[in-house]
Amino acid sequence: MKEKLVNLIKDNNLFVPKLLLYNYKELKITEKELVFLIYVINEKDLTFNPKKISIDLKESLEDIMNIFELLVSKNLLKLDNTKTNGVRTETIDINPLYTKLSHLIIVEEEPVIETSIYTIFEEKFGRTLSPMEYAIIGGWLDSNYNEETIILALDEAIYNQVYKLNYIDKILYEWNKKGIKNKEDKLKNDIDFKTKKTEKKELIDYNWLEDE
Repeated sequence: MKEKLVNLIKDNNLFVPKLLLYNYKELKITEKELVFLIYVINEKDLTFNPKKISIDLKESLEDIMNIFELLVSKNLLKLDNTKTNGVRTETIDINPLYTKLSHLIIVEEEPVIETSIYTIFEEKFGRTLSPMEYAIIGGWLDSNYNEETIILALDEAIYNQVYKLNYIDKILYEWNKKGIKNKEDKLKNDIDFKTKKTEKKELIDYNWLEDE
């Protein structure tokens, strides 16, 4: 991978931010991810084209997609969706990377600790998420599920001792139908459910023979 980076610099007059080069380990990124970032920084057209990136960096398409998903999960890149004349375009936003780099300069007295939703999942699951799991969680975020709802569904799954994203997906689907979008909505739904359950039990236990 280092050889690929050297060849890229030789073949093209690449711009490599020193701050990124000197601190990439502090950002917890691998050498492959570093090469990907340097490549993106030097691209004029930031339209997301995994096949082109795969050819240019001589990596498999699967590896390129995995690297990109990991960089998104680390809040270093974003994928922006725009629609022009009915045509949908996906572009890579590198501003999150520059924001992270600026923190390395500015914040010394009190480091900024960002806990992403992916980190929360890994802490609760007690393991590293797979690229596919990153993609599924990212899909939830891109849809109409906010982080609070997703974390509530995660806690619900953990409470039931189920550590699977498809189970959490079912919870989110059911909650969405019921309009549950935050902690207050869930609490109200739980209270309503318990009330109905109690009323049903009282109805079943009622002694109709003694009713006059």
